[in-house]
Amino acid sequence: METTWFIIVTVMLAMYVVLDGFDFGVGMVYPFVARTEAERQIVRASIGPVWNANEVWLIAAGAVLFFAYPKAYAAGFSGFYLALILVLWLLIFRGLALELRVQVNHVLWKQAWDMAFSVSSLLLAIVFGTALGNLIRGVPLNQDGYFFVPFWTDFQPGSAPGILDWFTVLLGLTSAVVLAFHGANYLVTKTEGALYQRAVSAAWILGWVSAGCTALTVMAVPTVQPNLSLNFSRHPVVYIAPVIGVIALGYSLYFRLCRRDRPAFLASCVFIFLMLSSVMFGMHPYILLSTTDLTFSLTVYNAATDSYGLTIGMVWFVVGALLILAYQIYLYSRFLGKTQSDDAH
Repeated sequence: METTWFIIVTVMLAMYVVLDGFDFGVGMVYPFVARTEAERQIVRASIGPVWNANEVWLIAAGAVLFFAYPKAYAAGFSGFYLALILVLWLLIFRGLALELRVQVNHVLWKQAWDMAFSVSSLLLAIVFGTALGNLIRGVPLNQDGYFFVPFWTDFQPGSAPGILDWFTVLLGLTSAVVLAFHGANYLVTKTEGALYQRAVSAAWILGWVSAGCTALTVMAVPTVQPNLSLNFSRHPVVYIAPVIGVIALGYSLYFRLCRRDRPAFLASCVFIFLMLSSVMFGMHPYILLSTTDLTFSLTVYNAATDSYGLTIGMVWFVVGALLILAYQIYLYSRFLGKTQSDDAH
């Protein structure tokens, strides 16, 4: 049951990155593809009905982590307190930018919130990528299961690392580029005319940069965290997940070249989902790896709530997950097709 909940948390976090990730990506390419006020309105309207719903996956994943692995939740939220406060403020500013921009019809007011939207989207992508880098590399957990991580130390992974080092920065930048590519792919499916052409160009360039950053990351991971490959060595069949993920990235570029817009976007969804799932499979059974002593690490077994709670919680989780899925399927089915200028008002 402990492993089942680990899979659930992994799937929910991956779903959040796939869905809210294209919102971040749209925000990042927003200043470069939208040239006129009408185009800026269309870009914002392209995510208008869904960005709030996409964030439900993050809230739900946090709630599930708190329920299933309270020790890991407590350690992570205390150790990464400053980083999590930064995430909270960035999410607030992104939401405010989308809601408040239209409240005052003044060019400086609009430009300020446009900048807030783009910068917060970029920083959120970097912060979440850096967080993933910290999970892969490990944190200095002590014997009591807690840790403190400064923003940086010597900029090198080691037994006493900081939040920022060359590896976590690489993951942060890779995350930003990949999500910008993902967002550009999404924007292509929702726009027309000159805006569409600029989104296509952005997606094509960002796709190749994503491929390069992904290659660097794949080469860097074994040097920083060799334990990640152990599960793949024990179960070689699981190599199919990252292999299919890389193939999906290639197909996304191929579909982009062929101007097959929706398959290109779906392929980038598959790429992100499978690469994140592969990382989490490699980490199992560890939730938080200790860089000081591996025996201090928090696993799905020593951080989990009791088996009775996990079993009963499964019933409520299934009901809640079905409601979320039903709502999002309905929402996206009503929002298919291109975003028209009328939708921006």
